[in-house]
Amino acid sequence: MNLIAERLDRVSPSQTIAISSKARAMKAAGKDVISLSAGEPDFDTPDNIKQAAIKAIMAGETRYTDVSGTRALREAAASYFKREHGLDYAPEQIVVSTGGKQVIFNAMLATINAGDEVVIPAPCWVSYPDIVALADGKPVIVPAGPNQGFKMTPEQLEAAISPKTKWLMLNNPSNPTGAAYTADELKALSEVLLRHPNVWVFTDDIYEQLVYGGFKASTIAAVEPRLKDRTVTMNGCSKAWAMTGWRIGFAGAPLALAKAMDKLQSQSTSNTSSVSQAAAVEALNGPQDSVAAMRVVYQRRRDLVVGMLNKAEGLHCPTPDGAFYVFPSVTACIGKTSKGGVKIADDEAFVTALLEEEGVAAVHGSAFMFPGHFRISYATSDELLTEACTRIQRFCAGLK
Repeated sequence: MNLIAERLDRVSPSQTIAISSKARAMKAAGKDVISLSAGEPDFDTPDNIKQAAIKAIMAGETRYTDVSGTRALREAAASYFKREHGLDYAPEQIVVSTGGKQVIFNAMLATINAGDEVVIPAPCWVSYPDIVALADGKPVIVPAGPNQGFKMTPEQLEAAISPKTKWLMLNNPSNPTGAAYTADELKALSEVLLRHPNVWVFTDDIYEQLVYGGFKASTIAAVEPRLKDRTVTMNGCSKAWAMTGWRIGFAGAPLALAKAMDKLQSQSTSNTSSVSQAAAVEALNGPQDSVAAMRVVYQRRRDLVVGMLNKAEGLHCPTPDGAFYVFPSVTACIGKTSKGGVKIADDEAFVTALLEEEGVAAVHGSAFMFPGHFRISYATSDELLTEACTRIQRFCAGLK
């Protein structure tokens, strides 16, 4: 009898975490490594948010809360959805979880039966397909390449939907590409979904505050209100408020599903940290100056990285509208050999050789269900980004 459950055979360890771990090990061994693999802001959590947490600790707010979060945080999340998108959610329709990933787990595990399908546009975050698989569902990957802005078309969505389709999973803006759907593009997808009333929508909007060049973030339930009763609108504090370690994700959902997610969470983690919740209330309700300041810096970094990567031989890097990633193509590098004698057979070989020969850690596109590319996070200093991109240029110039 095997000790490990068969369901774990369906999934792989997170490849973004694996690359980051390898980069840390190389650094610990004394090697000069610049890691651009992790999806984490390099900014510190804003002071007003930290002070709110300290105040909560001193006030003794250190006990269990309701499973779905404190009333104050659920009200703050509901106010956020109303302020940003005009979406009306009662506090009872809000579920607060230990990061956005748990929100996704809760929604999928609470709804998917064996064989149900989930349509996922690719490139996609590495965890989406594995979460669906763990819930006994089947990920249906829809490739959306650079020729269409890394965004799924209505025709692709229509073709992907079958009688077994339970969910469409959107990430807007996207990890790993930074691509973002406009309101018009979401409206076009909505027209397809209205013809398929049994298909639900899960939208991961955790990067929506990080958009650039005047781009306006939209969410599907606001663009098409007729879909609100079968949409889960997810957000969180990790990215825009630089609170990755605080572990706060939240979602608005139809009441019956919110209750089901609460029920599931009650038998897994129960509530997330009470202190983190107090900090999150301040993040959502307090001054937003820090978010605006971070946005300016990220846009500058984006432009720096895109400009330098497009000067590297064999790379092509589109300019994304949001998040803090770029997703350049390496297809012109495939088949070449590095200075260190490594045959660049695919995108994974490219990033492996780049790390070993130049000390730059990135994540191969295959991890995001879209080979021939790689992801760089520009959530680090201008100086490190300049040095990293200089090394990438040197590495590409050495391919023969």
